[in-house]
Amino acid sequence: MARGKGAVQTGDGLVSKNRRAFFDYEIEDTLEAGLALIGSEVRSLRTHSADLTDAWIDIDRRGEAWVKSMRIPRLQHAAFGHDDERPRKLLLRREQIERLRGLRERDGMTLIATKCYFKNNRAKLEVAVARGKKKHDKRQAIKTREADREARAAMRRGRSAG
Repeated sequence: MARGKGAVQTGDGLVSKNRRAFFDYEIEDTLEAGLALIGSEVRSLRTHSADLTDAWIDIDRRGEAWVKSMRIPRLQHAAFGHDDERPRKLLLRREQIERLRGLRERDGMTLIATKCYFKNNRAKLEVAVARGKKKHDKRQAIKTREADREARAAMRRGRSAG
């Protein structure tokens, strides 16, 4: 593939998305954070995908934000490996961490990871402030999704009949 003058291959793109989070939680607000990773983790993210299903964000006493339960699979041929589920530091400014801490302390709020992606060749994590849904809220979400799907199918049938 020929690249023109000034073209740069960035390798940007989505690595993983936590689809379960949008079903289990009501997303209030999101924030982009950098990830402090070691070399084998970055290589693994470029070739595989991360598992964000149970990933959540913790803010420790020193005011540092950490993503926990984020699984990055180990490369088999790496010179040195990494622990799949080790806590990874989030790269945020002090005021961003304090804002997240304040939002988390509101009633019923939690911090979860929703997306992992590369932006300008740097690993990023989308952090969401979320509130857990109740069982009846999840049922309502399913009903709404099915109604939308049926409406789209009816519109397609109407277009193809005409």
